[in-house]
Amino acid sequence: MKIASWNVNSIKARLPAVIDWLEAVAPDVLALQEVKCTADSFPHAEIEAAGYRAVVVGQKAYNGVALVSKSTPDSLREGLPGDSGDDQARYIEAVFNGVRVASLYLPNGNPVTSEKFSYKLAWMARLKRHAARLLADEVPTVLGGDFNVILEPEDCHAPEDWKGDALYRPESRRAFREILYLGWADAFRSLHARRSGAFTFWDYQRGRWQRGEGIRIDHLLLSPAALDRLEACDIDTAPRARPKASDHTPVWCRLGPAPEAGALFHTAGA
Repeated sequence: MKIASWNVNSIKARLPAVIDWLEAVAPDVLALQEVKCTADSFPHAEIEAAGYRAVVVGQKAYNGVALVSKSTPDSLREGLPGDSGDDQARYIEAVFNGVRVASLYLPNGNPVTSEKFSYKLAWMARLKRHAARLLADEVPTVLGGDFNVILEPEDCHAPEDWKGDALYRPESRRAFREILYLGWADAFRSLHARRSGAFTFWDYQRGRWQRGEGIRIDHLLLSPAALDRLEACDIDTAPRARPKASDHTPVWCRLGPAPEAGALFHTAGA
C-alpha cells in the first residue's frame, strides 16, 4: 500500500501536476494540504476521472486538507478534536483497507510574538492527545502532512537562518518530539537515519530550489503497527522542478501486507 503526502499550495493551481503525479506514481492514498478551497469547489470530477475519489475539509482561500484515494474511505473524521471553536480546516482522517490515514496541516506559528505561535503550540498539544488515542486501538496508522516543524539541523540547509523562526523554535521541536515519544516513528528517518539534503520545501524566493536550499517539514508518522509493515519511504523531488510548482514536494511510503495471524509462530519441525 503506497501512501503519500503533499502540500499542493492550491489544488486548483496545481491540478495538472497532481493528476500527472497520480497517474505516474499511482498511490493508494494521497494526503493533500493547503488545497485552499471549500469541499464543494474541490475538483472532484477531475480527480474521479483519474480513478480516484476525495474527501475534503475545506476553507475558502486558506488551509484545507483532503484524502485522495482509490478505495472508499471508512470511519471518516473531519477536524482535530479538542477545540470546538477552531474553524480552521487543518485535519481529516479515514480508514482505507484497514489502514488509517490522516492529512494534517499544522499551523505555521509566525510571528512568534503573536497569538499565531500560541495557537500552533495549542494545536500540537491537541494533536498529541489525539495521537495517543489513535495508538490505543492498534489500527495501523499514518499521520501525513505539513507539520511546519524542522526537527533536526540536518533537516535544514542553514539552521542558523531559522533560529527564532516558529518552525525551528525549541518549543515547536519539543512538542514534535513529545508526539514521537508516544510511539510514533518518522517513516523517512526510520530508513534514512542521517541522510542530509533531504528536503520537502524550498521557498520561492532567492532561488532556493535552484540552489538546493530547502527544509524538511513534510512528514509521515507511523504507528508501531504501520512501522512493522514499512518497506520503503522517500521524497519525490520531480514535481518541485515543474513549471508553476508548489513550494512543497511529495513524500511517500510503502507498507507491505498485514502479517497473517500466527505467522510469527512456528510449530516444532515446521
